[in-house]
Amino acid sequence: MALVRKGSREITVDGRAYRWRVRHRPTYYQDCMGDRLSFAVESADPRGAVLVVRTPFPHPSALVLREEPTAVTPAGVARAVRAALASGWVPDRPGAPVTVDLPPRRPIQLVDH
Repeated sequence: MALVRKGSREITVDGRAYRWRVRHRPTYYQDCMGDRLSFAVESADPRGAVLVVRTPFPHPSALVLREEPTAVTPAGVARAVRAALASGWVPDRPGAPVTVDLPPRRPIQLVDH
């Protein structure tokens, strides 16, 4: 599975190039059920598993906002990539998407789908 290039942004983390993307429109669960905002990251040479990062914040366009939304910044993406790499994500290894949850004040946990 590869990211859609349209709307994705480039970022370099520790000398390695990646692309990341946030959905412009919330999913049904993000919109109506208050599910969390997520973004996807992949290596600039998309051969491996995509990293899906779920933030503890709602999508800014959601109808149901239980708390204040927060923007995804390049610094936040870089922190998530470093944490996922430290937890075992290998961006060049093909496979199912790897999900990282960013809960407030808790360590990052990897979940394979």
